Amino acid sequence: MVDVPWSFGSPCGELAGIDLAGWRVEAVEGHIGEVDDYSDKAGNAFPVVNAGGWIFGKLLIPAGAVTQIDPDGRSLHLILSRGQVADAPAFPPDQHRADRQYREDVVEYYWKAGPC
Repeated sequence: MVDVPWSFGSPCGELAGIDLAGWRVEAVEGHIGEVDDYSDKAGNAFPVVNAGGWIFGKLLIPAGAVTQIDPDGRSLHLILSRGQVADAPAFPPDQHRADRQYREDVVEYYWKAGPC
């Protein structure tokens, strides 16, 4: 993962003009859901993943956990395992953009759980 959790790393390439909504999201072991919402703003970037068919909910994942963006395959690849994603903090859609403590908890979880 990158040192700046809320920014896409350089391997992801340029995102300007790309709409990620609906793209597949792949953990290390395979598919976990689709991008429901996202931000590509520098320092505040993240996908919100709808993992409804797998863990029945949505997840906010810091952009620093994205290792690759594949425009041809319309997919995002994460450095995270399915288990790490399944055990992630619950996503409160009414809080995620403004709740500083929630965002800090998300970063702490993924950076603690991830292979940094």
